[in-house]
Amino acid sequence: MSDISDGEIAEDPFDAVVDAPFDAALSERYLIYAMSTITARSLPDLRDGLKPVHRRLLWAMRLLKLDPSQGYKKCARVVGDVIGKYHPHGDQSVYDAMVRLAQTFSLRYPLVDGQGNFGNIDGDNAAAYRYTEARLTKTAIELMQGLDENGTDFRPTYNGEDEEPEYMPGLFPNLLANGASGIAVGMATSIPSHNVAEVLDAAALLIDQPAADHAQLMEIMKGPDFATGGILVDPADVISKAYETGRGAMRVRARWHKEDEGRGGWIAVITEIPYQVQKGKLIEQIANLIGDKKLPILADVRDESDSEIRIVLEPKSRNVDADDLMNALFRMSDLETRFSLNMNVLDDTRTPGVMGLGELLRAWLKHQIEVLVRKSQHRLEKIDARLELLGGYIIAFLNLDRIIEIIRSEDEPKPVMMAEFELTDRQAEAILNMRLRSLRKLEEMELVRERDALTAEREELVKLIESPARQRTKLKKELAALRKAYGEDTELGKRRTSIEEAAPAREISLESLIEKEPVTVIMSQRGWIKAMKGHADLSQPEISKFKEGDGPAFAFHAQTTDKILIATALGRFYTIGADKLPGARGFGEPVATMIDIEAGNDIIALMPAVPNGRMLLASSAGKGFIAQMADVIAETRKGRQVVNVKGKAKLKVVRVAPMAGLPEEEAKDHYVAVVGDNRKLVAFPLSELPEMAKGQGVTLQRYKDGGLSDAICFKMSEGLSWAMGGDSGRTRTENDMSLWRVARGAAGRLPPNGFPRDNRFG
Repeated sequence: MSDISDGEIAEDPFDAVVDAPFDAALSERYLIYAMSTITARSLPDLRDGLKPVHRRLLWAMRLLKLDPSQGYKKCARVVGDVIGKYHPHGDQSVYDAMVRLAQTFSLRYPLVDGQGNFGNIDGDNAAAYRYTEARLTKTAIELMQGLDENGTDFRPTYNGEDEEPEYMPGLFPNLLANGASGIAVGMATSIPSHNVAEVLDAAALLIDQPAADHAQLMEIMKGPDFATGGILVDPADVISKAYETGRGAMRVRARWHKEDEGRGGWIAVITEIPYQVQKGKLIEQIANLIGDKKLPILADVRDESDSEIRIVLEPKSRNVDADDLMNALFRMSDLETRFSLNMNVLDDTRTPGVMGLGELLRAWLKHQIEVLVRKSQHRLEKIDARLELLGGYIIAFLNLDRIIEIIRSEDEPKPVMMAEFELTDRQAEAILNMRLRSLRKLEEMELVRERDALTAEREELVKLIESPARQRTKLKKELAALRKAYGEDTELGKRRTSIEEAAPAREISLESLIEKEPVTVIMSQRGWIKAMKGHADLSQPEISKFKEGDGPAFAFHAQTTDKILIATALGRFYTIGADKLPGARGFGEPVATMIDIEAGNDIIALMPAVPNGRMLLASSAGKGFIAQMADVIAETRKGRQVVNVKGKAKLKVVRVAPMAGLPEEEAKDHYVAVVGDNRKLVAFPLSELPEMAKGQGVTLQRYKDGGLSDAICFKMSEGLSWAMGGDSGRTRTENDMSLWRVARGAAGRLPPNGFPRDNRFG
C-alpha cells in the first residue's frame, strides 16, 4: 500500500544532489577531518596540557569520586563511563591513554594512581582493564581545582545528555610539567616534561618582570626533567635556541658509573636510561652488538634490575678503557637518543601554533589570571547571594515577635512580610523556611559576625577584580603555595635529569675497539690459517702442528689490531682482521671459509698491513709498480683487484717497500733489483717506479725468453744481499752493484758469483 495520498507528489532524492567539482568537495571534507584530528585528538591545550581523551578520563574519575583519599575502582568502570558518556571511541585506545597517565616512567607527575599491572619500562603491556584499578592523584586534583568555582565553561557531550569541561582550570602547569606528544594531520607536537618548581619560578619571574627576556628564563629553566632521569648533554646555547623558537632537538644519555670488581677488574653499571627507551629492547640491542662482533671490547650485558634499573656491562678485559666503551655504546645503541622539541599547542582560541618558552608561559599566565578573575566573580556572586539572605535573617531576629505573629495570623504571610519589612522574595522565602531551633539569641550574633566577615571579603574581591596588580600579586602567592608541594626538597619535586655538557659520541673505528695483543699468524701450504697468542720463535722449524702431508708456508708476528693482507697469483688482494683468525689449538681453518677466493688462485703472499706502508708488486710479465698498503685493503669477502695480469702472466712478487716521505738523500739510496728466469739482473732507482692503487704497472726488465723471477728493494750504499742455500740461515752481500745499475727496462747482465741457482733473493 502506498504511503503517498492522492494529489501528493513524491520528492525525488536526486533533487538534493549538488553539482560541485570533485577536487573542491574532497578538499572541503578533508579539511574538516584534518581540523578535527588537530583540535579534538592530537594536540594538547595550552591551558591544561591535556588532550580531550585525557581530560575526559579525569572528569569521569572525578564524578566517580576517585579521590586520593578514597578507594580504588576497576579501570573497566572508568573506561565504560568515558566511552559511554564523553568519548565515543575504542575502549582499548581510551584504556591505553589511562595507563599512560598512571605510568611513573611515562609521566613526570602521574595523574592516575594505578593498582595492578600497568606495564613496565621493559615494554611489557598493562593487564586488561578488568584486572586493574585506579584513582586520581593529588596532582590531578590540583589540576582540576576550580571546576566548582566557575573556573571553566562546560559544553554538551557528543550526545547532548551530559556536560564536560572545556579545560581543567587548576593552577598546576601540566603542559610543561608532563609534556605531550602527538601526530595530527600535517603537524605534530613533542614537548618534554619539566621540573614544576622551575616552571613556577619562571612564571613568577614573568609576573614580576613581564618584559623579562629569554636568557633570564633559561637561567631558571635549564632544560627538560624526564621521568626516567638521564643526562642532558647538549651545550646550553643549543638548548636555549630550541626553547626560544619552540623547535629543536636535545641529546639525552644514560646515567652510568664504574664499579671495581677487585684485582683490577671493573664493570659499568647503568642506573638511568633515556626517556621513552624500553629497557628490554635496549638490552637486546646491546646483546646483538656483542653477538655480531660489532663491539669486540664488550664481553657481556646483564639485567640485574629490580625496582631500580641496573644494567651491568662487562668489558672483554680489565685493560679496556671505560670511557671508550661507553662512548662506543652511546653511538651504537639507544643509550644516547635525541628528543625532538616541537612546542605545537592549541591556544585559548583552539588555534594550533608553535610557541617559544616565553610566549607559552605568558599565554598560560594570561589564562590563569582569567581563571582567577572568573573564580573571584563566582565567589562574589555567592557572597552577594549569602549577604542577601543574612540581611533577611537579621531583620527577622530584630522583629521576631512580629514575624511570628504574621506567620500565625496571615493565610499568605509572604507578601505581608515583604511589604512590611521591604524583604526580597528570596529573603522572605528563607525566613519562612527557617527551623525553630535557629531562633535563638546566639544565632543572631553568629549571623552578624558572618555578615561582617563576608562584607570584608567582598570588598577585597571587588578590589581584586578591578586591579590587575592585585591579580598578579594574588596569582604569585598561589604559585608560591603550590611550589612548596613540588620543591627541590620533596621526593616528587627534586630534579631527575641532570645537565652536563658533553661532546657528541665520536666515530670509533672497529680497530680501535679491538684489544691489542701480540699474535703469531701461521698459514700452511694447503691454506689453513690460525693465530697463536704471543710472538713465537719463528726460527724454530716446528712452531705449530699441521695435518699430514701439509707444512708451513707463511709465519710472522702481528697484533690483533692488524689487518692481514692476502695476495693471490691473479693479482687480487683479500683482507682478514687478525682478531678474526681462529686460535692455534687445532689446525686452524681453511682461509677459503673466510674469503671468496677462486679455485686455483694460489696465495703468494701473506703479511700485516702497516700504517703508511708500501709494497713492491711485480708480475711474471716483468711489469710492476709501488702500492700503498692502505689502498689494497679490501672491505668485502670478494677482495680487491690490484694488479692486472694478462694472458698467462701471474703476480710473482709482493715485497715490502720503503715508506713514503723519506728525506731526499735517503730516498735516492733506495733501489730495486730485478732478476729474470734468464738469470739476468738489473738494478735501478726506486723513484723510477710509479705509485699506483691499481693497474698493470711499468716494465721493470726486458726479456727475450721467460719472464720475471724475483724482485726486491735494497739500499745501494749497503749493497744487495741474498740468502745462501741450506739450513745455515746465512746471507751473502754484494757491496758494489754499479755493474748492474741501469735504467729501468734494460735486459741486464748475469748476477754476481754465488747468486742462488733458483734466481730468488730469498
